[in-house]
Amino acid sequence: MQHTIQSVLTRGVSEILPSKDGLADLMSKKKIRLYLGIDPTGNQLHLGHSVVLRKLQQFAELGCEVILLIGNGTVKIGDPTGKDKTRPMLTEEAIEENFKTWKDQASKILDFSKITVKRNGDWLDKLTYVDLVKLLSTTTVQQLLERDMFQERMKNNLPIFAHEMMYPLLQGYDSVVMDVDLEIGGNDQIFNMMVGRQLQKLMNNREKYVLGTPLLVGSDGRKMGKSLNNFIPLTDTAENMYGKLMSVIDEVVFEYFTLLTDVPTIEIEEMKKAVQSQEIHPMEVKKKLAHTISAMYHGEKAADDAEKHFQKIVQNKELPEDIQSVKIGSTPITIMDLVLQTGVCTTKGEARRLIEQGGVQMNGEKVLDPSAPFVAQDGATVKIGKRQYFQVQRG
Repeated sequence: MQHTIQSVLTRGVSEILPSKDGLADLMSKKKIRLYLGIDPTGNQLHLGHSVVLRKLQQFAELGCEVILLIGNGTVKIGDPTGKDKTRPMLTEEAIEENFKTWKDQASKILDFSKITVKRNGDWLDKLTYVDLVKLLSTTTVQQLLERDMFQERMKNNLPIFAHEMMYPLLQGYDSVVMDVDLEIGGNDQIFNMMVGRQLQKLMNNREKYVLGTPLLVGSDGRKMGKSLNNFIPLTDTAENMYGKLMSVIDEVVFEYFTLLTDVPTIEIEEMKKAVQSQEIHPMEVKKKLAHTISAMYHGEKAADDAEKHFQKIVQNKELPEDIQSVKIGSTPITIMDLVLQTGVCTTKGEARRLIEQGGVQMNGEKVLDPSAPFVAQDGATVKIGKRQYFQVQRG
C-alpha cells in the first residue's frame, strides 16, 4: 500500500494534538523528526504492539527522520499508565534481558535501516540534582495529579509515590533532548506526550505534535492482557496465529482489519456492507483476516498451510498427522503435571487457569480439576487449548 501523508495521519489514528491539519501542513514543508518511546518492561510483543509500530514504519516510508527510543532510563521508574499500584523498579540486568529479543520481534514490522535506535538512559542517567530541580519547576503538582490513574488511586485511598509523578517529566524531557516535531504512542500515553509538548515549548521554544493510536482490544473484545490469554504474540507460528485470529469475536474483525493490515479502507467497508446485507458469511471475512495477517508475518505459503490445517483440525475435527508425543514415567502425576510436561504452559498458575477454564481435554472429554490424577493409558490423546494435540507414551 502506498502511504500518503493523509492516510498516515488518518487510518489507525485516534487523535492528533493540537491539530491534524497543522501537522499535515508541517509535513508538506519538511521531513519531520519524530519518535516512539518503548519501555522494555517485557520481552514478548503481540499484535497490540504492532498498531503503533506499524504507524512508526509508515512515517519511515514517507522519508521522515524516525527514532525508536528505548526507555532504559525511564523504565527504572516504570510508567504508571493504567496501573492501580506502583510498578516494581527494574534492574539494568532485567532491562537488558527484556530488550534482548525485542528487536528481532520488532523487525517483523520495522525496517531498522530507515529507523534510528536511541536510549534515553544516555541522557537521563546524566541529569544532575540541579537539572532535576529545573525540570520539576516546569510543572505543578496539580497538573501531574490530573492523570486518570492518579485520580483513581486517590479515590480508592491507594498510594502515589513521588517518583511516579516524575515519570511524565522524564518522558517529556526526551522530546527536548531529541528536539522532535512529533511523538507517537498509544492513546493511553496522551498525558505523558502532552507533558513533552509543554516542555518542548518551554525549553526549546518550538511546537511539538502528539499522535495517539487506538489500543487494540483482545480477541474476546475485552482489554488485551496476558492474564486473559486474549493476545496474539508476533512470535506465534502461522498455525497458531491463524487459529487465534479465527477465534476473534465478530465485533472486532473490522477493527483488526483497519489497525493490523494494509487492506484498503474501501475494501473493508465493502466487506462490512456485504456482511450486514448477508451477502457473505462473517466466517469468510474472518478467514480473510486470519490469512492476511498470517501471510504478513509468515508468508503466503505458510498462511495457506495454516488455513488447511485449521480446516482439517478445527472444522473437520481430525487429528493432525504430525501429532506430538508426551512421555510420562510410572510415577503418578496430576493433570497439571501433564500440561506442564507438554511445555504449552510454563507456570503452574498458567496451567491451572487453562484447565479450570476447560482448555484441556482427554480423549475428547474436558478435565477441569488441575489436581486430578492422570490415569489415561498409553496412546491417549490430550488436547490443550484449541489447537495443540499430544499423544501419551508411557515408559
